[in-house]
Amino acid sequence: MSTTVVIVIIVVVVLVVLLLAGAWVLMRKRREQRRVEAEGIRDRAAEREFEVGQREARAQETAARSRAAKAEGEIKAAQAEQLAQQARAHRSEAADSRTELDKEWERADRVDPDSKPGEKGQGADPGAPSHNP
Repeated sequence: MSTTVVIVIIVVVVLVVLLLAGAWVLMRKRREQRRVEAEGIRDRAAEREFEVGQREARAQETAARSRAAKAEGEIKAAQAEQLAQQARAHRSEAADSRTELDKEWERADRVDPDSKPGEKGQGADPGAPSHNP
């Protein structure tokens, strides 16, 4: 082999080694840049972590208040229904009492010799002083 061929081979080998070394350096540099970029992303995410946690806590608190208000509303609705049933029962009792009372007034008018037919005295005694001013 001639010296020229050996020199060319050495030059080619040196160039290949330099290219591989350059590629290796570029890959390391690129990897380091990606590490730095990832660290920056992590830092920004860590900064937002507290804020997001507060928002989640606020959402949970609001949901809990909503559930409590709903439960309170259901209790109030049940109480309102119970009161409505009581009112219906009282109205029915009052209507029955009114009917009985009207019958008593009519009976008193039938028994009273001074009562005139068709007159609703409702306990009015013709000899008693009037309660109307």
